[in-house]
Amino acid sequence: MEDTLTLAEAMEELVSAEDFLDYFGIPYEASVVQVNRLHILQRFHDYLARQAPNLPPEEEQQRAIYRLWLERAYQDFTVSDALTEKVFAVFQHVAKPDGGMSSFVSLDKVFRQ
Repeated sequence: MEDTLTLAEAMEELVSAEDFLDYFGIPYEASVVQVNRLHILQRFHDYLARQAPNLPPEEEQQRAIYRLWLERAYQDFTVSDALTEKVFAVFQHVAKPDGGMSSFVSLDKVFRQ
């Protein structure tokens, strides 16, 4: 990947959690990423989705915000684990009307973007 790519272009080229962490210059422990890579990327996406309406128009400021949120997503899993963080809907238990708990995820939520 070249440094001449815009932030949007770079984001399109990045594939793995390691790619993202390397691109933004965030040091990481491979063992943490190996176990939590999808969770880290989903948490990063969730943080950015909440921040999107407030992003500044300047790319350098956006890049700094992206780095901040990716670092925070990674840190979430250095001090916790996937089951505790409940990033994906399958880990989120809800009360059933007839009692008990369920982790059922409807198809509309699975394919939602």
